[in-house]
Amino acid sequence: MPPWVAVRAVLQRQIPEYPEAVGVGAAGVDIKGKTADRLTLGSSSPGEVRITLGGSARNMAENLGRFGVRTLLLTVVGADSFGRMIRERTAAAGVDVSRTIISTAYPSATYVTVLDSSGIPYLGVDDMAIVSAITPDYVFSQRDLIRRAKMIAIDANLAPRTLTTVFGLASRYNIPGCVNPVSVALAPKLKARLRDCSIITPNAAEAEVLTGIHIKDIANGAQAAQRLVAAGVGLAIITMGEDGVCYATGEGNGHVPEVRCEVVDRTGAGDALAAGVAYGLMSEFPVDEALRLGVSAATMALSSKDTVNPELSLENLYQALAV
Repeated sequence: MPPWVAVRAVLQRQIPEYPEAVGVGAAGVDIKGKTADRLTLGSSSPGEVRITLGGSARNMAENLGRFGVRTLLLTVVGADSFGRMIRERTAAAGVDVSRTIISTAYPSATYVTVLDSSGIPYLGVDDMAIVSAITPDYVFSQRDLIRRAKMIAIDANLAPRTLTTVFGLASRYNIPGCVNPVSVALAPKLKARLRDCSIITPNAAEAEVLTGIHIKDIANGAQAAQRLVAAGVGLAIITMGEDGVCYATGEGNGHVPEVRCEVVDRTGAGDALAAGVAYGLMSEFPVDEALRLGVSAATMALSSKDTVNPELSLENLYQALAV
């Protein structure tokens, strides 16, 4: 072997592979009960109960990992069996979880939801108190890894001061942030921070909170997306269930219809869409093509009992691509 080849090999081993994408936010366990027929309030309803991994930032990170993107997840789990499951299964999906905080002060994050027989969430309760351990100091300490990324996936479970730190680093290093408001309860955190959101992916109810527009059809969705852009968002994507996706940028707006499929569970579809769009933009696709990738990823999520479809891959994504 020529000496220069050996030297190059040593240097390559010494240069770490920095993440292309970083997820910052919640990682948890989803406990989902789906009724076999009609839900009977005040009584037990026959159905299926399933435990899967969840947490919006973790979901986005796993989707990106399954696309082959080098992805780092900055999160926290409890020192419990759920925490071990979250770390092990997320790592197995191709995500770097080596910087995860393991907390003895809180149990791992959990989300409990009841789905009707068509897979639509009827109600949900989450325990995300552990996310308070994702502090500004913790995020700032990871800045050398963050600054080399092409995208940051952020969820609104983060405390306001931590969101400020994440957005500050994204601005300092000129990295786009893809932000999921997560819920109607958490969306108000973002109202004063819309200029910090390169991409935002609310559903219709969350978009109503952010814009004040009552969204009942595609025209209202388009109007809300345009208002988010006027408030400083780079790319606003509003998911509208069976009405598909409305989006807007500073250059215009559009609509992508939902791809018809058998809906098993709507949990996680928004995270899959966000990851698909992020992947497309990281790959320098035009916005409309990135949206088609996102809708394709969401379609795969809708057809799975798991919050992130374990069959997700780039190959399967393109096979399911909206036409």
